[in-house]
Amino acid sequence: MTDPIADLLARIRNAKQRKHKDLYLPFSKIKRDIASILKEEGFIRAYKTSGTTGFDEIKITLKYGHAEDSVITDLKRISKPGRRVYVGWDDIPYVKRGLGIAILSTSKGLLTDKKSRKEKVGGEILCYVW
Repeated sequence: MTDPIADLLARIRNAKQRKHKDLYLPFSKIKRDIASILKEEGFIRAYKTSGTTGFDEIKITLKYGHAEDSVITDLKRISKPGRRVYVGWDDIPYVKRGLGIAILSTSKGLLTDKKSRKEKVGGEILCYVW
């Protein structure tokens, strides 16, 4: 797998479209950190890491509203292996006028756009979630 972040976003998008409650994917630290941010921001209900038969995996429980609509409207990969996108802290874009989040890889770890602006640290924009 060359791009684990794109794989994570595609799996979430596919599970959301099929209205699955849970989603299982191979473990990596970056996927765990992105799932943690999505949980903190209220886009997913829960995530859990576990190891079965020598292979670690992440279980993500998606969050749905009253009309069985997913809380996540869409996900978009910004920085790709062939084209990296870096921004300074004062150039971090607002996603859907502040209704969505941008996840950045910074020198202080993975942060949302709001936390990056607050801590005045820029980095690589990984994805948008709204």
